[in-house]
Amino acid sequence: MERLLTQFASEAASGEQNKDLFASLGIDWTLLIVQLVAFLILVWLLGKFVYPVLVRTIDAREEKIAEAGKAAEAAEKKAEQAEAKIDDALKQARVEAADIVATAKQEATQMVEKAEAQAKIRSDRIVAEAQADIQKEVILARKALHKETISLVKKAAGLAVAGIADDRLDTALIKKSVEEASR
Repeated sequence: MERLLTQFASEAASGEQNKDLFASLGIDWTLLIVQLVAFLILVWLLGKFVYPVLVRTIDAREEKIAEAGKAAEAAEKKAEQAEAKIDDALKQARVEAADIVATAKQEATQMVEKAEAQAKIRSDRIVAEAQADIQKEVILARKALHKETISLVKKAAGLAVAGIADDRLDTALIKKSVEEASR
């Protein structure tokens, strides 16, 4: 490797060899110029016909990607809004359900209280009717007892005073005796 470097350095040192330097590297000036012109023509043709099509295609793809990104963002926002609406609807439904349950409990309590009140009124009425019936029966029993007592006393007095007084006197005496006894 050292030998190659020294040879290259020695050739570069000479002025005449400078001209031959490109030749020693295998570069032909005419061929280099022709290749340069062909390259420039190729670049011009690519720039005129190929690159604009590629740029339009890339721009179109970028626009589609941007639109897709915007659509994705819009869909995500709509999904968030829909989720928020669903959450609100669920909250509202829970509140309404709680109100319905509370109303149902309140109505059930009112119905029970009303039934209890009606049962109490009915039982009070039955008790009052029974007491009235009992009082009527007591009055009837007292009257019957009173009549029976008068007849027994009349019989007893009739036996005791068998020939002394008449029926009117007996009845008057018995009534007087019963009234005094009841006092």
